[in-house]
Amino acid sequence: MTTHEIGPRLVDGRLMYNRAVRVDDPRSWLFVSGHEARDDEGGIAHRGDMAGQMRLTLRRLGETVAEAGMTMADVVQIRIVTTDLASCTSRYDVLMDGLAAVGCRPASLLAEVSALSDPDMLIEIEAVAVR
Repeated sequence: MTTHEIGPRLVDGRLMYNRAVRVDDPRSWLFVSGHEARDDEGGIAHRGDMAGQMRLTLRRLGETVAEAGMTMADVVQIRIVTTDLASCTSRYDVLMDGLAAVGCRPASLLAEVSALSDPDMLIEIEAVAVR
C-alpha cells in the first residue's frame, strides 16, 4: 500500500492538514467512531480545557487504532467537530503537534456544531485508517 499527500497545507513548516490523501492498494480499512476526552471512569475529563481535551482525545483515538492492530500513522482522514471553533483554532497547534508526534498526516475536516453528546465535551474526533 502507498499513500500520496495531495495539497498539504502548512503553518510555520508544520502540516495543518492535507486537502486529500490517495491510498493505493490498501488491505485493511478501519472506520473509527467519534472519540472524546473520557477519563478511565467514563466521564468527560478536562472540562473547559480545550487543549487538555484535544490531548486526551488523540490518546484515546490512538488506543482504539492500536487495539485494531494499526498505528496513528495509518490514519488517512480525521473529522474534528467542536462546540467552540475559536478556542479550537487558537489551540490547533496541540492537534498538529500531537498528530506529527505519531506520524499522522491525514486529510481532515474541522467544523463547529451547536452541541455534542455530553455538554462538557468541547471536541470529538473520528477517523479512517488504512493499511
